[in-house]
Amino acid sequence: MKLATSTGDFKRYCKNEFECVKEIHDAGFKNVDLNLYTLNESSPLMQDDWRDYAVRLKDYADSLGMKFVQAHSQCGNAFSNKESEVDFILKSTKRSIEVCSVLGIKNTVAHSGYYKDLTKDEWFERNKKYYENYIPLLEECGVNLLCENNAYSNTRNDYFINTAKDMLEFIKFVDHPLFHGCWDTGHANCNGSQYDEILTLGDEIYAIHYNDNHGAKDDHVAPFLGRMNHDEVINALIDVGYKGYLTFECGASLIPNRHWLGNRREFNKEGKKNLLSEPQLFMQRHIEKMLYETGKWMLESYGIFEE
Repeated sequence: MKLATSTGDFKRYCKNEFECVKEIHDAGFKNVDLNLYTLNESSPLMQDDWRDYAVRLKDYADSLGMKFVQAHSQCGNAFSNKESEVDFILKSTKRSIEVCSVLGIKNTVAHSGYYKDLTKDEWFERNKKYYENYIPLLEECGVNLLCENNAYSNTRNDYFINTAKDMLEFIKFVDHPLFHGCWDTGHANCNGSQYDEILTLGDEIYAIHYNDNHGAKDDHVAPFLGRMNHDEVINALIDVGYKGYLTFECGASLIPNRHWLGNRREFNKEGKKNLLSEPQLFMQRHIEKMLYETGKWMLESYGIFEE
């Protein structure tokens, strides 16, 4: 099994995807998950010359011996009552599929829509119609679109594919050869044990988001910074014959204090300085190298590591 990680790990510190790829390369990784989670109208990949940008990005990765292996499309809620938000999710997700085609990426993840008080049947119907917006382009580009399990703590009961059983049922309900699943270990860890869950989803797992947490909150931290049972997950992936990449999604191992200090983040008692509110690039570089070495050790321990 090969390791990959997300360009999202360095978005806070880098000006563009080129710099993110170089940082990931320097940490030891050879495989890249392209994070398109926060595209906006000013992003290079949303401009008229986006294809030239994508080709240059692929050429740059090739020059470093790097490979783009999966992607994550736009964040947001496709069932939002804000028409502009929904329109941009559709537009940017279609662009992410096109970008994947240029970069040679076979799998991109897209979040399902949700809305309070929908029944399960209504949720299934609305999300099937939502994902069907992308099917002609998926077929043209030869890209798989992957739904993702979530955590009850994130979405209450509004999401409906928090479990592998429901996720598998939904994949079969959509019923298209380019629609499959991505298993997020951190989301699953918030819900409980994962071994039987992974076995239930089985060969519908086309990608992994590997991250850790303490079980109550979706923290997206590096392995062993939380309480996930890693043996449980790795054994399950082996037992279902998973052949994809072990892709880390641990970009919140370092977070600015504005995300956790609440009203105390603006410390200004008697004119004191605020110098320690933001994590620094040198910290993320150390975290990224640790992430690679940890992942390598985990897979080597089971004799399944591949360069």
